[in-house]
Amino acid sequence: MITRLLLLLLAGTWFLQSCTKESVFTKDGRVSLTDDTLHFDTVFTTAGSVTQYFLIRNENRQSIRISSIELMGGTSSFFRMNVDGTPGTSFSNVEIEGNDSMYVFVSVNINPNSDLLPFLIRDSVKIQANGTTSFKQLEAWGQNARYIRNQKLSTTQTWTRELPYVILGGVLIDTNVTLTIQPGTRIHLNADAPMIIDGTLIVNGSKADSVVFQGNRLDEPYRNFPGSWPGLYFRGSSKNNQLTYAVIKNAYQGIITEQPSGNSSPKVVLTNCIIDNIFDIGVMGINSSIKADNCLITNCGNNIVLIYGGTYQFTHCTVVSFSNSFVTHKNPAVLATNFVKQNNQVFTAPLSASFTNSIIWGSEGFVENEIVVQKEGSAAASLLLQHVLFRSKADPANTTFTNVIRNEDPRFDSVDVVKRFYNFRLKEGSPALNKGMITPLITDLDGFPRVGLPDLGCFEKQ
Repeated sequence: MITRLLLLLLAGTWFLQSCTKESVFTKDGRVSLTDDTLHFDTVFTTAGSVTQYFLIRNENRQSIRISSIELMGGTSSFFRMNVDGTPGTSFSNVEIEGNDSMYVFVSVNINPNSDLLPFLIRDSVKIQANGTTSFKQLEAWGQNARYIRNQKLSTTQTWTRELPYVILGGVLIDTNVTLTIQPGTRIHLNADAPMIIDGTLIVNGSKADSVVFQGNRLDEPYRNFPGSWPGLYFRGSSKNNQLTYAVIKNAYQGIITEQPSGNSSPKVVLTNCIIDNIFDIGVMGINSSIKADNCLITNCGNNIVLIYGGTYQFTHCTVVSFSNSFVTHKNPAVLATNFVKQNNQVFTAPLSASFTNSIIWGSEGFVENEIVVQKEGSAAASLLLQHVLFRSKADPANTTFTNVIRNEDPRFDSVDVVKRFYNFRLKEGSPALNKGMITPLITDLDGFPRVGLPDLGCFEKQ
């Protein structure tokens, strides 16, 4: 009886042991890392960065025990580390099962200093396993900045290029106040930060030093996302706005101007400006006035929208959109109306718009007519196209045509939608070459001279 009981106990013990899984660790296996260096794009001081990660891979069939994972700068590092969900600067005896991997998350927060130029921050993560040491290098560019948060500018002032401006919560230029922005100045706006102009905005960019308006997330993939910040809004009392060599990109709306100018000058004058990758509307006029010369307005949900009348003049402009992974080209490149509808009521005002020596184009697929003019009521609605190349299945209504080119491919230099690379200069043999009329705009967006009869669009073929 005792012998029989002993046998049963031994059998039960063997069964339990056989059901207990023991990890078998390789003693000569190695781990691998994704790439050698984890790069962070420009990080504004005090603002912090997006979290990035790298993988520690165990490509062996057996589990591996990592002796240590260590952030070499320790607690004084600008970088912060999180291993498989646990924050810290040092970890010991970390296990990775066979043919598996582990995430190491890294972020960076840089303290301000006295540097005007971007400065490089480095650290590394050391990984030790089975007597072998590997390093993952960490690298970030820090940038000091001037911060503006929910601010009304009540006095005339000038912004300069020494440090970028980071705007959080928005900035308002008050009535009768002028903000002048000098060449090379960079303005980075947060997702909640419109620039609202009740006074006057003067942008004095140059060919060599444009003034750039864009979002404040410069890390991948956010740096190229449309809709990263709200846009520039010129309200009723605003007047005498002049933007020269301004680059406005990645906004929800680029430029919105409403109500007529308070004097005989256009409310907004755009000279040699680039408005690109805008989620909703690139340029919008609401019963207002805009003069645009040598401007490139590209890849917007709606490139140009002119509603409820107004006075608009576009000369030597390239207005074009191609569907890409961010913005689908499904609306006309130019929409102009003499009315607006609100609460089932229609309000009208006279519309006068012209395009001269320009290209208005878009990828086929969703849009048949790249120019649409709509009229309601008795208020005038007129569009003049003179020396314009455009794509349209049907001519727009209420439009006068002079020396236009219909539905001929402008033959842009390079368009690669997959890589999101766009060069809207003209190739040899383009139908837009030498088809313009003489205007006072004797140089193009690149600063090159226009010789003889000019090309259409903002670029002159060299």
